[in-house]
Amino acid sequence: MSLVEHCCESMVRQVTWKCDQHPDPSDCPDMLIRFNEQFVEYGLLIHDGGSSSIIISFCPWCGTRLPESQRDRWFDALDALGIDPGDDEIPVEYQDGRWLQS
Repeated sequence: MSLVEHCCESMVRQVTWKCDQHPDPSDCPDMLIRFNEQFVEYGLLIHDGGSSSIIISFCPWCGTRLPESQRDRWFDALDALGIDPGDDEIPVEYQDGRWLQS
């Protein structure tokens, strides 16, 4: 369950999409949007065989401005705790959106 409320039903359907033919969402041509709860980022999937996406600022369906990415804030919070995400284990509460609740 996401800690973020999405802007419209179309976005909810996209970010919760589960495909019975493609276990990896990047492989499913019907999956268009990836939501990263950890950073509160929405991205258009690039179906080129990898897992890349392009961050978007507005919902493609309803036009709502999407929340600002929290990526920089996440790195700052870990830095304040003395945690290097490249070398150290990431605390479980920082692996999804729970860290935003504190």
